[in-house]
Amino acid sequence: MISKVDTHNNNVAHVDIQSWLTLSQISGLGNAGLCQLLAKFGTPEAIFSASKTQLVEIVSNEIAQKITLGIDIDAIAPTLKWLEKDNTHLVTLADEAYPKQLLEISNPPAILFAIGNLHWLKQPAIAMAGSRSATPQGEKNAEEFAESLCNQGLCVVSGMALGIDGAAHRGALKANGATIAIVGTGLDIVYPARHRDLAHQIAERGLIISEFPLSTPSKVQNFPRRNRIISGLRLGCLVVEANIDSDSLITARLATEQGREVFAIPGSIHSPVAKGCHLLIKQGAKLVEKTQDILEEINWAEVKNTHKSISPSGLMTHLGTAPSEANSILSSMGFDPIDFGTLQTLTALTTEAVSSMLMLLELDNKVTVLSGGKYQRLI
Repeated sequence: MISKVDTHNNNVAHVDIQSWLTLSQISGLGNAGLCQLLAKFGTPEAIFSASKTQLVEIVSNEIAQKITLGIDIDAIAPTLKWLEKDNTHLVTLADEAYPKQLLEISNPPAILFAIGNLHWLKQPAIAMAGSRSATPQGEKNAEEFAESLCNQGLCVVSGMALGIDGAAHRGALKANGATIAIVGTGLDIVYPARHRDLAHQIAERGLIISEFPLSTPSKVQNFPRRNRIISGLRLGCLVVEANIDSDSLITARLATEQGREVFAIPGSIHSPVAKGCHLLIKQGAKLVEKTQDILEEINWAEVKNTHKSISPSGLMTHLGTAPSEANSILSSMGFDPIDFGTLQTLTALTTEAVSSMLMLLELDNKVTVLSGGKYQRLI
């Protein structure tokens, strides 16, 4: 993980961050395309070392041409300058600080920009979502639930929007500051503007994250991408108030698809902001009246006792990866360099499974990535 850039004492890290940033800002590549390139070649440096013929097997001719031009210092200079500020970070898929639970979701972000305390990425979390036009009682409920959950040792994740999101962050700050705001803009922009003071408080005590480059404005299409990260970072999602067409229901749906628990607080049958919660309850979400309802459903007593910093080898179990599958990867590799495509064919596993396991095996020093994107077994 690169949080500061030192061009004199850390030249290797400097080149690494330049590679990641240049790739992330290539127009038309997108996160999915970048992840496909990483799955094929292993590292950003290997991507830039690849020939155009190799690149066009994954991306268009136009994008391949942009990659062959190499690192674009002018394009990434503002971000490098931003990273010189206190408490700013760039977390990539290759970093130990990268939240491993995001590897379970579809299209995990290759890069995360962050301001604040990265420690909270390791903390088990509950997401909270709800209406931007929340009622006073709804905001009070969100704030009280967030404070209570944080006092129990959980982190609260939300989107820093008006209404329920803001109340959830405020409640977490009242407890111990254990809150992560996932935003849909660049981190040099505060949206909504009226949450500027709240954003500063979260940056000082919690953590703000975005997968979007600096200067990215608020756009409607950014928020579904943001929501998949909110849903991916936690054990469950609590919807406090929601209209029937609320974005919060998208977050809840993503949570269900990702195998997370969904909780909803009921309200008046006459209230528009209760109808979304009632729909979720009809669809199987757990009706919540108090914090204990959530803690019991996620088996928090057991999770809390077993939660600790997990070693790379322990990540296999943590991510649901069977040891036999990891052994299959190693066995299929043999002891000669092997490319990603051949390894996938030999194991008959999905691209996502092979990519995730290779990353974990690399963290565990059992596999290394060679130039040209090939992998080498080390044990």
